Amino acid sequence: MHISKMTLINYRNFRNTTLKFQRGVNTIIGENGSGKSNILRAIRLLLDDTMVRAAYRLEESDFNRSLGEWRGHWIIISVEFEDISADEAVQALFLHGTATLDDGPLAKATYNLIFRPKKEIRLKLAALDVFDDEELTEIRRAITIDDYETVFTGRSNADFSDPAVYRTMVGDFDMCHFSSETEFPEIGAKVPGFLSVTKEVSLTFIQALRDVVAEFHNNRTNPLFSLLKSKSGEIDPVSMLPITQMVQNLNASIEGLKDVQSVREHIRETINDAAGETYSPASLSIRSDLPDEAEKLFQSLRLFVGESADGYEGAIHELSLGGANLIYLTLKLLEFKYQREKLAIANFLLIEEPEAHIHTHIQKTLFDRISYTDAQIIYTTHSTHISEVSNVSNVNILGRQGSMCEAYQPATGLEPSQITSIQRYLDAVRSNLLFAKSVLLVEGDAEEILIPVLVKKLLGLSVDELGISVINIRSTGFKNVAILFHEIRIRKRCAIVTDLDTIFFDVTLDHADPEAFARRKRKAMGSQKAGAERKVDLDALVAGNPWLSTFYATHTFEVDLVSSGNQEAIVRTVDGIYKAPSTIIEAVTALRSGQLHHAGLRTLMMAEQEGKGWFAILLADALDHQVVIPAYIQQAILFAYGQFSRSVIIRIVQYRAACLLRTDPLAHTRLAILKIDIDRFRREEIDLMGLRAAVALALPGDCIHSFLARLT
Repeated sequence: MHISKMTLINYRNFRNTTLKFQRGVNTIIGENGSGKSNILRAIRLLLDDTMVRAAYRLEESDFNRSLGEWRGHWIIISVEFEDISADEAVQALFLHGTATLDDGPLAKATYNLIFRPKKEIRLKLAALDVFDDEELTEIRRAITIDDYETVFTGRSNADFSDPAVYRTMVGDFDMCHFSSETEFPEIGAKVPGFLSVTKEVSLTFIQALRDVVAEFHNNRTNPLFSLLKSKSGEIDPVSMLPITQMVQNLNASIEGLKDVQSVREHIRETINDAAGETYSPASLSIRSDLPDEAEKLFQSLRLFVGESADGYEGAIHELSLGGANLIYLTLKLLEFKYQREKLAIANFLLIEEPEAHIHTHIQKTLFDRISYTDAQIIYTTHSTHISEVSNVSNVNILGRQGSMCEAYQPATGLEPSQITSIQRYLDAVRSNLLFAKSVLLVEGDAEEILIPVLVKKLLGLSVDELGISVINIRSTGFKNVAILFHEIRIRKRCAIVTDLDTIFFDVTLDHADPEAFARRKRKAMGSQKAGAERKVDLDALVAGNPWLSTFYATHTFEVDLVSSGNQEAIVRTVDGIYKAPSTIIEAVTALRSGQLHHAGLRTLMMAEQEGKGWFAILLADALDHQVVIPAYIQQAILFAYGQFSRSVIIRIVQYRAACLLRTDPLAHTRLAILKIDIDRFRREEIDLMGLRAAVALALPGDCIHSFLARLT
């Protein structure tokens, strides 16, 4: 039996989200604050028998903030199980408590936690007239968290993720319309207490490794003590008697030491001298407190580990952070092994961010090796090394949308061959696209190196600050990855940045051409043909897909870079590529010629001589704030990022003003006026058009104007 689906309604940062799981190992990927821990807690609320009962009493803070007014709304956590055993005892559990009744053995079952207003509140809402907003407000204002109840149900057939179903059961707060019914069979029957699912399944939770040493010092959380305690329950009490007797004898021997008795007598004498016989204790002794009970003896045991080959074994606090975390994980996995031996109807292992302080190779090995045929494992992570070896079919990706988060399943609707291609393609670098807020897919090293530099130089913001990941496909085979970004898969923006390779010099073949130049002409003609075919193919791929768009360099990245007005930056790289003075002069002349067939061809020759990646590194060092980003890359950035907020626009303009002041101190007066206009823009006294006009006056000829003109 395994969890196949989980639906979260109004729970913490999930307004309406469904996650899908498979047998075996599952991965939940997401940036910080995307809700990974909340998902694991939701699973534990349903299935973890170690959760304290108070945890089922949810709080105001557990309601999704996007609701605004939480009062009256429900929180629903629902799981669906598949592959339920045909064993009579297991079937009985779900037939009575957690599934739709069928003629044959159950294959699927549901189990739900519903946090809702108590019946008297639901009756008050049901009695309201449509559009009686004033009375609704009064009822809701009086509701407190104590007016809520937690119920566990099964045999449900309601699609809780359907907003229409939710409005039918809970009510339409905008229309003030509530059903006269207060109990809906669709939510399932209440699960009787004697049919607790948590007592029939085994669940081990390994929390995020924040402070392992503290965990080992706490008897409640110490994994070593948990293991020993588990085993101590199996030890024959008779076999413990000799040990107990030895401890008692040891205590007596310590107490009988001459020095111990001497100190005892001195303490008695000092008390008598200070307080007198009347007020002194009737008796006083010094005893050894070494426990002689099995459980307490186990508590005194400590683990010692050697990390090096010198034979020294240190306590946990002496280990490296990675070493201590690895030991902690190992003990928790052993605890899980012991749990599995208890023959529960299903085994679940939840691991929260196992990558902390652990070497990347261990992360990957750990993920590859932790796999049990009789257990379902769910990881949360933001490690690209773990996601690299994750099965993309078993991945849920979390994305933040304001105060809400959504879950995406990247393999939904894909053919097995497509999934296989993606799986092979997502190495540790490319798998970063699974974590990104938005993505730029680029052809090669030059774009991967230079686009982040171009953005930083022009805007004063890094692509990381903008939440954009630049992913190098290292080819033009974008489709294998781009298909991930779709309404039914990953709902994040992805911009494809590629070249049309349009010819920009005369490619007429001449028998007098040197062979190298003739090859260049033939290659250029072939590239142009391939570029046109690629455009047709990619345009068809992105058609009708709001999450995917393609942006084309007219020629190639390097050629469009020089044609956009960056020739002086490229000139600054010439003496790092050529040594002969005549060649340097020839290259500089071509770059400054103002003619694309000269400047573009020379730029390509320089890139090919150095290698495009190395040339990009040289050029990155030569760029300054006067860089011009080619129009197609600007458009790609704007698509990937989405709407620029006023605060971000202000940061960009302030950065450009600071750049000008460094190069032209006399611009101080103009910039003082610009500062006033920026403040007016911040207060929304002028719009973007007004700010553009102010920037045009304060920063005449600045390369930021074309970018600001594209903002909406």
